[in-house]
Amino acid sequence: MKKDFLSPIDIDEHELESIITDAMHLKRLKSAGTAHEFLRGKSLAMIFEKASTRTRVSFEVGMTDLGGHALFLNPQDLQLGRGEEIRDTARALARYVDAVMIRTYAHATLEEFARYSAVPVINGLSDAQHPCQVLADIMTIAERFRDLRDLKLTWIGDGNNVCNSWILSSPLTGMEITIASPPPYRPKEALIDQARAAGGRVRIAADPEEAVRDADVLYTDIWVSMGDEGERAERLKTLKGYTINSRLLAQAPPDALVMHCLPAHRGEEISDEVIEGPQSIVWDQAENRLHAQKALLVRMIAGGMPPME
Repeated sequence: MKKDFLSPIDIDEHELESIITDAMHLKRLKSAGTAHEFLRGKSLAMIFEKASTRTRVSFEVGMTDLGGHALFLNPQDLQLGRGEEIRDTARALARYVDAVMIRTYAHATLEEFARYSAVPVINGLSDAQHPCQVLADIMTIAERFRDLRDLKLTWIGDGNNVCNSWILSSPLTGMEITIASPPPYRPKEALIDQARAAGGRVRIAADPEEAVRDADVLYTDIWVSMGDEGERAERLKTLKGYTINSRLLAQAPPDALVMHCLPAHRGEEISDEVIEGPQSIVWDQAENRLHAQKALLVRMIAGGMPPME
């Protein structure tokens, strides 16, 4: 595995399968109350430019479960907030900790930090990618289906960073990804071309109802992400009609599942009756952030899990 995990393209299909297998094993150990301190004495620095609930709690609790320690670092509490160059912070932190997780605005910040860091760097979210979320999502879908290959996931709404990571994961999972987004908010063609060139199956659909007709999974996310608040009125106007509600869900197969990476704005991208309904697996995917990231941390810091009993 590469030193850093900034995007799904940083792992191959065999590494993905191994991470998901390890994550399921770690989930069973936690459920059974069995100690699994595979990172005892190890430390993770967590740098947050953007606010977080699931990313912060899952990484911090994950390191605790694994016997290690996580440090929450706000840029304003670091010399980064006073103008220290990213490369200098990266080289200094690498002398203290075993890995760094960064949740930031610009993807270029992650790339520069990773370039100068001697320890692994994990993308906790950037404007371009959210690969840890998709690891947890893939784990959640794998819990429901025996085989991911040839499953169909339809993304409805804003083609954002999570959508980008789903597109780039398509060659790894064998899943077909359909994007139903209005033209101004569709993923970049270059990203789609990159996934297709690697063997991914990605389709663009103009009509949400047509897009969900044969979907195994419907997925959405908020329409106004952090940093896009100035576009709120325009986004809500343009994305009207892309809500996953009971009417749209009725156009999908009756056993289709619904996912949302949270936080949710009920009444905008998803309706209350759908997110609380029997086809929603939203809370499973939220929980699985913990288990998938623990498997990733063990692999990146310790080189992998010890043999399973």
